[in-house]
Amino acid sequence: MVFLKRFPLVGRCIAGTCLAAVSLLGAGAQAQVTDPVVAAEVLVKLRTDADLPGLLSTHKLTLKARFGARPIYRLGVVGNTPVATKIAELLLDPAVLLADANSRHDSPEARKNMVWAIGSPQAYASQWALASMRLPQAQAVSRGEGIRVAVLDTGVDRSHPALQDRLLPGFDFVDFDDDPSERGTPTDLGYGHGTHVVGIVAMVAPLARIMPLRVLDPQGQGNAWVLGEALLYAIDPDGNPATDDGAHVVNLSLGSLNRTDLMGALAALATCSFVLQPDPLTDFTDPGYNTDRERCSARRGTVIVAAAGNGGNDSERQYPAAEGAYGLLPVAASNALLRVASFSNSGNWIEMAAPGDRITSTAPGGGYATWSGTSMAAPMATGTAALLMAREPGLDAKAVARRLERSGSELCGGTRLSRLDAAVVLGIARTGRTSCR
Repeated sequence: MVFLKRFPLVGRCIAGTCLAAVSLLGAGAQAQVTDPVVAAEVLVKLRTDADLPGLLSTHKLTLKARFGARPIYRLGVVGNTPVATKIAELLLDPAVLLADANSRHDSPEARKNMVWAIGSPQAYASQWALASMRLPQAQAVSRGEGIRVAVLDTGVDRSHPALQDRLLPGFDFVDFDDDPSERGTPTDLGYGHGTHVVGIVAMVAPLARIMPLRVLDPQGQGNAWVLGEALLYAIDPDGNPATDDGAHVVNLSLGSLNRTDLMGALAALATCSFVLQPDPLTDFTDPGYNTDRERCSARRGTVIVAAAGNGGNDSERQYPAAEGAYGLLPVAASNALLRVASFSNSGNWIEMAAPGDRITSTAPGGGYATWSGTSMAAPMATGTAALLMAREPGLDAKAVARRLERSGSELCGGTRLSRLDAAVVLGIARTGRTSCR
């Protein structure tokens, strides 16, 4: 097992959890299966950019990419040193704040091989989820006008009739071009996932504009660095903090079983969760973060909504949903009986669930599909966040996430999770008791 560097001022375990046969999950320290990582790569956050040349030389690394002027890098490992060994070595260097493997990320449905069935436009317009979350009442006072939502996924069918005039240009971070269209065929595990997720956001917040960012391949797989690139693009597409062009809400219907502390740091940047205490995750003192400070001084941060995962238990943690960053909202899935769906994770790091069982939405080729998963629940919450932000534009990311988490009544079945109620979130109804059967 790899022993991890700890910073006593914050009591936080930094990096490397994806490298051993088990992961350390907070104070409870329980075993968890981990995901593969990209070979011979490490992701590193330094105190300052001036430390990079010495780091490359001392630790036999090569620079592969960086996040703009920020001292965050994708580095190649020279020689045959195992990634776990290299990370342990890097974390002893005082110049290094964070060091991680480049973990693989998947859509939860691709991970569990959960496939979709043919749907219909009628089912899309009248499914159980709409009444369950009192969406018609919520849409009577807000339809998400003026809100931008970024969906980081497998891409989108830009020509789908239900999505016309709803999409912003977007970008493809897999092939690195400006066409974030779905790729692949129906036999691919991830095919149609992004289009389905985008369609749910469009259904819940019909006047929001959606920015499709392709980060997963046709098998529904990607990696932490690509996800980070897309997240930073989503919050500031033109790289100019003076222009208001970034997403107000980001949907992540994907994740990894590996904790990547770098993703926690990027989530803090996106949600503007800067803190004064010396936490390696939120040490943004280097001048390379000046544009982030300018953006956050002008706006209130981006809400991140993330799928909690389809492990079907209360012990599995999927990241970045389980990062615990302010303004980051993990979402479990509920079913038509107002219970936690059997496939959904439901640990105590999750506060709420949204409809995610047998959800009909858009599919590539102009069609419709019915799919189940926490990937379907997350965009229900994302769309509701867009409705709230359009109605109350003064709320910051943390306040939006808290409103969604705390505005619903409890689900049935003895769970502590609350259920998404859009009418309560928007302040036009009171939380009531759930009628269980």
